Parts: sequence; structure tokens; C-alpha cells
Amino acid sequence: MLLRARSWWFTLVAVGAALALLGGCGSVAYLSQSVQGHLGVMRAAKPVDDWLADAGTPAVLRERLLLSQRIRDFAVQELGLPDNASYRRYADLGRPAVVWNVVAAPELSLRLKTWCFPVVGCVGYRGYFDRGAADALAAELLSQGQEVSVYGVPAYSTLGKLPGDFFADPLLNTFIGYPEGELARLIFHELAHQVAYAKDDTEFNESFATAVERLGGERWLAQRADVSAREEYERYDARRRDFRTLVLATRTQLDALYRGPGSEADKRAGKATLMAQMRAEHARLKAGPWAGYGGYDAWFARANNASLGVQSAYNALVPGFEALFAAEGRDFARFYAEVRRLASLPQAERRATLGAGRQLPPP
Repeated sequence: MLLRARSWWFTLVAVGAALALLGGCGSVAYLSQSVQGHLGVMRAAKPVDDWLADAGTPAVLRERLLLSQRIRDFAVQELGLPDNASYRRYADLGRPAVVWNVVAAPELSLRLKTWCFPVVGCVGYRGYFDRGAADALAAELLSQGQEVSVYGVPAYSTLGKLPGDFFADPLLNTFIGYPEGELARLIFHELAHQVAYAKDDTEFNESFATAVERLGGERWLAQRADVSAREEYERYDARRRDFRTLVLATRTQLDALYRGPGSEADKRAGKATLMAQMRAEHARLKAGPWAGYGGYDAWFARANNASLGVQSAYNALVPGFEALFAAEGRDFARFYAEVRRLASLPQAERRATLGAGRQLPPP
């Protein structure tokens, strides 16, 4: 399961840099940690060529870095994505995630708690560069009766808005070891955020980037990957599709239960039954088609309203973008130009053009 930080981080960092000068309240302290954390990531990064020239770079990392640069070149040459310093540097952060997100929801609702910030607006999670700080907030929310989930995020995008190569998004140890097809998709996805961005429309932005990662990932696997890489990715993606299908079904059932007319006691009992059924289905998948794969064990063990609620429908508009790509003759330059035009329109007009497609599972 790949959960990414939203691409509003660049705005949060910029706002935080200004507000941190003011000192004082907790929100300023939070914004300040976002600035310091981001700068820490940037300082840890150095050019891929430097890593390759260093005799101490492990052979496995060397191979992955070379692969990443082939993917990066492909993004420019075949997909028309930005040719800049993004993903031309690498940082080993010495930790398994770049950011830890905290999400919370009530006992009998999938509606996430929101936090609001200047310029950025309101979002349904709070991200920390330090796991301890994320856990501290989680404990506070638990004491308030909220169901809470803390999850690591492997990457986030600055949209290419921050100046200079120093601030360009780097490759990270948190995702450099992904299967080849998934590494390619992640790089294509994050670069797509630099092509077009609609303010205050996460669904549009993430669906566009997901469409680009799918189109680009399919092309990479077909044209550049070997048979073993394609087979590895198919196994990886098949498990992810199964996970999404199961989680979406459970979310849909829980949402209907919570919105229904039953008493709180009835809803608690129904919730327990649905969660047990979900975990039983996971066990069946693990013992059957997943051939013992345990990568989702921790998620299902800790699943609650918060972790289910965060599985937002970021794929909702993907069919519309894929249809638009076909309508533009499968030409990426024309496709991007039309997407940028749509991004400049009111949200209602964007939806009218792209359609809903809300039957799709969340990412």
C-alpha cells in the first residue's frame, strides 16, 4: 500500500518559514517543524553522480540509483515530464519514512478530523518529520476518545515551486527499493504534480497524477522492463488491487452502518462484525492468492475508522483523465496543455468535463 503525503507541503513549508519568525503559538511551532524537517531532507541529499562515484556506495544501492536515472530520463523523453533537478539527487534519511501522518476519526464515523492552516486551508491529517511528535499527538487524540492511525509516508512533492536545485525533490531511501514498476510509477506521479495543479482540488490533482503514473508505468514496463520485473510488479499490483477492493467494500458497509437508523449499541456490534469479516478475508487472501505475503498484516491488525477513513477516493477522476489522453491522440504535450486549461477553470466545470467515475477503489 502506497500512501503519499499531499502535495500541499510546499505551501506549508513556505508559510511556516514566514510564521516561524513570529514565535509563540502551537500552530507556529508545528509549521516551524515542517520547515526544519524539510530543510533536513534537502541537506541530506547529494547528486546521484556523487553517490555513484563513491566507492563506498553499496552495490545494491548503486544499481537502484542507476535504474532511477533511466526512469528519470524516460520521464522526460517519453512522457514529456519536467526536465529539472527533481530526482537527480539521493538522500538516506536513516529512517523508514520521510513524514509520519496522524489521522483521527470518531468511534462511529469515517469523517476525519481536520486541521486548518493559513493559505493551505483545511486538511484531514497532520504530518510530522519526527515519529515521536506524531505519536505524542496520537496519544492526545486517543485520550479524547478518537480512533487514531499513524502511518509513514515515503514521498511528498514540492510541485517544483521552490527555487534552485537544492530544493528539488530528491530520491529517498524510503522508496528507492520499491519494485521497478512501482518506483517508476512513483517518480512519474510526483513529477506530474509539477505539470498541472488546481488549488483546493486534491481529487483533481491526485487523479491526474495517478493517470500519468498509470500511463507512464504501463509504457515503462512494456518498453524498458525485463520479464522478471514485469512479473514482480504484477504480483505486487495484484495484491494491492485485492487490498483496495476489500478496504473499499468494508468502508462502504461501515459508512452505511454509521449513517443508518440503529442505536449506538447496534452500530458498535455491526462495526465489530464488519471488522472481523474484513480481517477474515485478509487471512483468506494471505493463505491463498498472496502465498503467505505478510506486508499488510500490521495494517489489518490496527485497522480502525481513522485508517479506513484516510483511504480517500484519489482515483475517482482517473477514467476521465485517461479518456482525455485518448481524445488528445495519446499525445502527452497536448494532454498536459488541456489539463492545465482545466486546472484554471472552476471546479464544477472540471468535473463536468472529466465526469465522476466514483465507482473506482481508493489508492
